[in-house]
Order: sequence, then structure tokens, then C-alpha cells
Amino acid sequence: MNLNDRINGILALFAVAATLVAFPAFGVEVDGIQLEDSVRIANDDLKLNGAGTHYKVFFKVYAAALYLPDKKTTASEVLALPGAKRLTMVMLRDVSSETFAQSFMTGLKRNTSFEDRTKIINQLLTFGQMFATIPEVKKGDVLTFDWIPGAGTLFRINGKKVSELIPDVTFYNAFLRIWLGQKPADEKLKRLMLGEKTEERGRVNF
Repeated sequence: MNLNDRINGILALFAVAATLVAFPAFGVEVDGIQLEDSVRIANDDLKLNGAGTHYKVFFKVYAAALYLPDKKTTASEVLALPGAKRLTMVMLRDVSSETFAQSFMTGLKRNTSFEDRTKIINQLLTFGQMFATIPEVKKGDVLTFDWIPGAGTLFRINGKKVSELIPDVTFYNAFLRIWLGQKPADEKLKRLMLGEKTEERGRVNF
């Protein structure tokens, strides 16, 4: 075998080996944060529906991504969609847990009726108690909020479970409405999470 044949044979082996290596798939980069194309929760494979950055005035607060079993472009479709769901947040600055909790509760109140909130009062108390155990979330922390059918809402920070499962899909949908409701925390981010393609960056209040 001559030298060229040996080189070609080695290159061919490397090409085959490359097809056998499972590199992680990335769907989008948001302010330097690489977000995966898909995630798996329980037995469901979820696709990246959309992602963007949340700002406080001029400051980047977090990158957020919504994962669903199927692509959806309206909030009503997202909330009605059966199966697992995930909201991922990657912190772009330090935020106290008190500020985070206040922002969540304000967003939930703005997008959920009083009657609906009374139905999930116990879940809201559990959610509040969970935040009380976390002094702050730091830049680089990865927060995931999963809906697991038949189980409940699971909250993790950097892959570590922070609280017990919170039952009732009504609570998870109320949580999603913070970003997808009629008065979202960030109108621009809402559009991005629902799959709108745009390079424009807006300024929002957190």
C-alpha cells in the first residue's frame, strides 16, 4: 500500500469515527449562551420553541428558552398543548431571591384572575417557600421549570432539585403566563419564545 492509500484510509477511518461521536446539538445562541435544540423530560422529547433575552432597563438579566413537544406560535396553543414542557433561564447577572420572587408574583398577578389564583394558593405558598431557601441566583446559574405530566412542576437550579413537585397543571400554566400572558413581563421576549425571528432588542422592566 502506497503512502497516499494509507493517508486516505486513515482519513476515512476518522470520518467514520466522527459520525459515531454524539456532539450536543445547539439551537441558538443568546447573548453568548448556547441553548440546546432539544431536551428530554420523562419520556417526551421537547423542541426549542423560541428564546431571547430579558432586560432590566439597559441591563441583561437572563436568557430564556421555551421547550415544547411541538412548535407553537400562540400562547393559547402553548397552554393547551398536552405533554411535558420546560422553561429554561440562564442568569446573565446576580439577582436576589426576593427580587426574583416579587417579579414572579407580580407577573402572575397581572396575568391570572383572582379566582384562578385562589385555586392554586397552596402551590403559590410552596413556590414562595422554595424561594425563601435561596439567598440569590448568580450569573451563570441555569434554572429549569419543568411540567411533568402525571407528576407536577419541578424546579431545578444547575440540575439540582430545589423543591418537591408542585402538582396541578393550572399552576404551571399560570407560571407560563408570566411570560406568555396578556401583560407579559417582557413583550419582546414573549414574541421570541413563541418563535418570532427578529434581531431587534427591546428594553423591559424586571
